[in-house]
Amino acid sequence: MLQKNTIPAMSLLALLVFGCTDHNIEGPGAENPVAFHEVAAIDLGGLAASEISAYDPATKRLFTVNNEAAAIVDVLDLSAFPTIKKLQPINVSALGGVANSVAVSDGKLAIALEATNKQANGSVIVVNTSSLAQIKQIQVGALPDMVTFSPDGRYIVTANEGEPSADYKVDPEGSVSIIDVQDNYNVKTLTFGGFAGSYAQLAANGFRIYGPNASFAQDVEPEYVAVSGDSKKAFVTLQENNGIAEIDLVNGVILKINPLGTKDFSLMINAVDASDKDNKIALAQWPVKSFFLPDAISYFSVNGSGYLITANEGDAREYAAFDEQARVSSLKLDATAFPTAVALKLPENLGRLRVTSTLGDTDKDGDYDVLYGFGGRGFSIYNAGNGQLVHESGRGLEQQAIDADMYDDDRSDDKGVEPEGVTTGLMNGKPVAFVALERVDAIAVYDLTNPSIPKFLQMIKTGDAPEGILFVPADKSPNGKALLVASNEGDGTVKFYQTK
Repeated sequence: MLQKNTIPAMSLLALLVFGCTDHNIEGPGAENPVAFHEVAAIDLGGLAASEISAYDPATKRLFTVNNEAAAIVDVLDLSAFPTIKKLQPINVSALGGVANSVAVSDGKLAIALEATNKQANGSVIVVNTSSLAQIKQIQVGALPDMVTFSPDGRYIVTANEGEPSADYKVDPEGSVSIIDVQDNYNVKTLTFGGFAGSYAQLAANGFRIYGPNASFAQDVEPEYVAVSGDSKKAFVTLQENNGIAEIDLVNGVILKINPLGTKDFSLMINAVDASDKDNKIALAQWPVKSFFLPDAISYFSVNGSGYLITANEGDAREYAAFDEQARVSSLKLDATAFPTAVALKLPENLGRLRVTSTLGDTDKDGDYDVLYGFGGRGFSIYNAGNGQLVHESGRGLEQQAIDADMYDDDRSDDKGVEPEGVTTGLMNGKPVAFVALERVDAIAVYDLTNPSIPKFLQMIKTGDAPEGILFVPADKSPNGKALLVASNEGDGTVKFYQTK
């Protein structure tokens, strides 16, 4: 039986007061996180021309991954911001395949580059942010999907997704690479095979290993990395597997895997719109347990305690040789578990919803006793010290998109607003979260002063399909004001936001 995460009472209360607007802005000159608006934009091309961005305060340059035609990193001069000047890009296409991510620290730009053969080991290219000269190329695991620096700049950490080939005949092990910048970029790549013996316990709490003929190590697919404020630990989302790994950066070991359980859509507090064919937008209760499957993760601190916030996008495995997705209408439902199965399977009800076909026949009799969906359609906050859930956004995030008249009903059957990116930063000394909604083309802003009761502040319109989201604090911004940057994969734009 999969364990369901329970929502603390204070978070339940918060979900009943979605519209709380006590933003507690203090003092003259304080920046108001409810007042972000677009101040500049640049168009870098079409689809995939703007994916992930990183900012270097020393050179006042923004570096943006652009894979529209070749693997390049666009270089944008923000020294006269809001005027933006496009400089000569960094072309890394001769060094590997697709560029997936960038990060900046202390005058160094790290670029995560997958191999030309996607299942082979990728690399991290380190470049001087001023001269743009290459400093080092370091081999890491297969398909480095995200790269980040530790806050102190000592470590570069990559989440190496290790995706299988389309025919599923080659499935590299997922891994995390730790590069020690101070030790001549020495690299240690960690894999997850040591946890195979714990799978029964992990699975009982919602962790998934299910790829065709895949070992535990092959099936784990690291997605995104957050590093603690003291630079000693990394927290890595294992998206398809529905977990978060905790890693000791100093000693180079994986400490544990935290399975994330499921979200119960039959509870009103977690209500969703499950159909794109019901001619309405209406959040309702449905007999579905959905895996959180987080993409981005960010670390923040409140009163000396560390927390993690995840964007619970949901991501199914969809390959030529293996596609786990099925619409509820195509499944045989157990008559006892689903006494209204005929009505339930209608397209205007639950019939259109995509669920996994790999799980749910609990008594092995050929029908589905439980329906398991993809994604949490919101965000979660965890205590970084013990992994305990302190807040789950329930239906709140989607309700805010509906209230803002931004909700896309065409995505109701397929992960809803699809939160993909999340980052955090300090404004007026208080932590603020920015959650990018890929299918709403917007960023939701929350005050995290009380992590168990985040306060919704604002919904900001972005370009098409925001992929990367970056917060630059006022003291590092090119014009002395906090800066929010959205890299929009769908239309190739980068948009910039500041407070009034």
